Amino acid sequence: MSTENTIKTFTPAGEPATGTAVPSIFEGRGNSHAVYLAVLRQMADRRTGTHKTKTRGEVSGGGRKPWKQKGTGRARQGSIRAPQWRHGAIIFGPRPRKYTQSLPEKVRKLAMRTVMAGKIKEGRVIIVSAIEGVGKTKDALKLIRKLGADRTALVVIPGENASLRQGMRNLVGVRVEPANAVSVYDVIKFQHVILVGDSLAALVKRCGGEA
Repeated sequence: MSTENTIKTFTPAGEPATGTAVPSIFEGRGNSHAVYLAVLRQMADRRTGTHKTKTRGEVSGGGRKPWKQKGTGRARQGSIRAPQWRHGAIIFGPRPRKYTQSLPEKVRKLAMRTVMAGKIKEGRVIIVSAIEGVGKTKDALKLIRKLGADRTALVVIPGENASLRQGMRNLVGVRVEPANAVSVYDVIKFQHVILVGDSLAALVKRCGGEA
């Protein structure tokens, strides 16, 4: 099997194993615009939208007219909390709102296929049949180094694994996420993607292929 069409695979001990064939769903043409839309949606969803300024009706004080309408030589004023006054209200200021965006499922799948295909072509995807005995940070670090992920790494697991999370939570630049929670931005952000166990099959299925 050609190494160009395979993904680097390792045993639980970190030893090289026979490469895994690249799923056909990650071999087609990608779509950079779909990736842009997916990342834009994720960044927008992170915004809390709790910003708010007070309007003229919400600012405390200013109930009395500061001076009479005529005869003072000054401009007429109705309240010291009007927008042109110091400590006054804000005109057209931000109001609480939701920034969440919707994105068609087909576009989300296309974006994930695109970023995964790019990582595979760059040789930055690594498969480990299983990860065991890394409850301690030093053991997790040793394994990460043996896999060649010497920079940042996104560890994708089939399901929740408390022991694995505990061992890797203190590693700088390493993040553990279940396959069903990995985002397009996560794949882009980290230098390497480490797929544990059946994570590859889960991602293939999530992208619309057959596991």
